[in-house]
Amino acid sequence: MGLQTNDEGVRLREVMESDLPIFFEQQLDPAANYMAAFTSKDPTDKMAFLTHWKNILTNRDIQKMTIIHNGCVAGSILRFEQFGNPEVSYWIGKQYWGKGIATEALLNFLPKIKVRPLYARAAKDNLASIKVLEKCGFERFDEDKGYSHARGEAVEEFILKLESGNPG
Repeated sequence: MGLQTNDEGVRLREVMESDLPIFFEQQLDPAANYMAAFTSKDPTDKMAFLTHWKNILTNRDIQKMTIIHNGCVAGSILRFEQFGNPEVSYWIGKQYWGKGIATEALLNFLPKIKVRPLYARAAKDNLASIKVLEKCGFERFDEDKGYSHARGEAVEEFILKLESGNPG
């Protein structure tokens, strides 16, 4: 089992600082910010973005991986603590949407996370992300509402939960 070559679909690898400019460009997309809903106050603030990611990179309690699709950086996936619960989150560059990349990345990431239950959140109208989570075994568990900088208003979200094990 060696490193996959560039034409073998989706794989995960450790995040490198050289990924950060790509992550920054991906999160600038207005449609992506709208769908994610809960984003930074100013996505164009590169220094704030880099500071945030350097904190992620140095935090050993956060599991973080870069999602590679056919040799290109397609996004990132994380496991972190929020509101006292272990959560997963991912960001896929808009040009990679609708190709099953998020689902495959999450299916590859879940075995690396030993804690259960595991939670995830998605804006209620982010049907694609909800579908990804449900394909990976998450079930709708609760609801919440919070202010979305990307939308300039309160947004309702689903909290999803993966009880035990891994799907499939």
